[in-house]
Amino acid sequence: MLIKNIIDEDFVNYKKSSMYVAFPFCNFKCEKECGIKCCQNSPLALSPNIDVDIDRLVDRYVKNEITHAIVMAGLEPIDSFDDLLTFIDRIRQKTDDDIVIYTGYYKAEILDKIEVLQRYKNIIIKYGRYIPDQEYVYDEVLGVKLANKEQYAEKIS
Repeated sequence: MLIKNIIDEDFVNYKKSSMYVAFPFCNFKCEKECGIKCCQNSPLALSPNIDVDIDRLVDRYVKNEITHAIVMAGLEPIDSFDDLLTFIDRIRQKTDDDIVIYTGYYKAEILDKIEVLQRYKNIIIKYGRYIPDQEYVYDEVLGVKLANKEQYAEKIS
């Protein structure tokens, strides 16, 4: 599976300590819509892809006693949907811990993907584009502040 980065113990993107997995692709829809370069992940996009063995990544998560959730983010996990599903399949063989998917897509744009993801336990999706220069909004589901009121999270299963 191709990724951009792994943070074994992340305390920023979810209310529980999490493994953070950065996915490698994005069409930069946020920048296209607002008309300026604003993506916080632009430097990540320039970093090399890392090919990781999914089973090793799952074992790495399961063996870490500090983490209690997985955050899939980075660039855009939905743009690597087959790898995302394979990883979720494998992690569900070991644990029902929360899986949080940060996406820049709006819910209506990915209803078909949500339908597939709903068959797994404890899936949370953060929806919505990044819009620069907006007021941060606290999200109860994630337990963190999001960049604007257009972004929100929901537990889909």
